[in-house]
This record gives sequence, C-alpha cells and structure tokens, in this order.
Amino acid sequence: MLMEEKRVLRYTMKERIIHWLAGLTYIYLLFNGLALWTPAMWWLAAVLGGGPLARATHPWVGLVFVAAVFYMYGIWRRDMKITETDRRWAKTIGAYVRNEEEVLPLTEARRSFDQWAPVDRFNLGQKYFFWAMFWAGIVLLLTGMVLWWTEYLPWSLRFLRYLSVILHPIAFLVTFGAFVIHVYMGTAVVRGGFTSVIRGEVTESWARHHHRMWLDRVLKSAPERK
Repeated sequence: MLMEEKRVLRYTMKERIIHWLAGLTYIYLLFNGLALWTPAMWWLAAVLGGGPLARATHPWVGLVFVAAVFYMYGIWRRDMKITETDRRWAKTIGAYVRNEEEVLPLTEARRSFDQWAPVDRFNLGQKYFFWAMFWAGIVLLLTGMVLWWTEYLPWSLRFLRYLSVILHPIAFLVTFGAFVIHVYMGTAVVRGGFTSVIRGEVTESWARHHHRMWLDRVLKSAPERK
C-alpha cells in the first residue's frame, strides 16, 4: 500500500471563504455589469432576475466585492510585496506559463526555478493579479459611487460623472483580463492550484515545486512531525 503524501495547509478557512466571496461576487458583477453596459448583453439581465433587479443589486454587490478585496489586502499585504527574488523569477516566467519547468530536463530555465529564484507563498503573477484587482477595485468603487449618486452631485462637479463613465469600464476591463488569466493559470496550467482554494491543503511535493521558499518557512516553523 502506498503511503499518502504529507500535506501542508496553504489557505485557512477564513482565507478560502473570503477568496470565494470575492470570486463569486465578481462573477455576478461581471454578468450584471455587462447587461447594464451594452444593449447587446441585456439578455443577461433577464437571466439575473430582470433589469430593475440588476440595476438595484449591482452597486450593493459591488460594495461586497470591494470589501472582500480590502479584507484580502489586510491579511495578504505582506505576502504580496514584490521582492528582488520575484524580479529574478520574472525572467523565467515564459517557461512557467508554458509549463516547461515540469517537463524539461535540468536546463537553465529549470535551474532558475529550482535554485536561482525560488518562489515564496505567492509568485509574481499572483501578486500582479492581486494588485490589479486591488487598484482597479478602488477605481471601480470611486467611479461607481459617482454613477450611483450622480443626481446629488453639484453642477460644478458634473465632470466627475463623465470621467466615471470612461474610467469605470476601463477598470472593469483591467479586472476582466486579470481574472481570465488567473482562472486559466489556476485551472489549466498549475495543476492543483484550484483544489488548494477548495481543500486548503496541498502536497509537500506540490508546494516544494511551486512555492519552495514558503514551504521551507512553513516546515521550519511547524512542530516536528512523525
């Protein structure tokens, strides 16, 4: 009988709940917002309960999404700092995206991943995604509030409405592109990444391959295991 490989906790229950809260509210806002943005996608409003409901819920769900992103900032801001090791790792990101580091022999790219630029809890791509969602989320919040309360703006500040009409969809497109890449990388490229945000645990071999710096720190701080 094969022994089951040891596993390590990658995401706590709190982290998984807030991650899925942000993800699910974003998906809702994506379809809801497309329905409100263009008549070509208005049929989505019917799927989501009708136009009036879509219009009424969009800003409130948006507040939940932004609150979730801010909460993640509070618990992950230290892990999301971009370091010199991240910059070295960026030079091999092409091999990472093509998944070559798993199948190639000990080439320069493989040595870069395993020795020269090990990865901490989050790699550079994950950090870029986080900061894209964070800063674009702030833009969406500010412009969304302007569009939500336009009738209360004094005439001298009406230009904010026109500015928000431009910036709100631009910020959305930034988050949409980042979201698509994030989902693709977590499901199709990095095997085991998606299940880690469901179960919370990963195998030691997975962690050693993808996040060796983080694993070394976890094992060093953990009590001795049998």
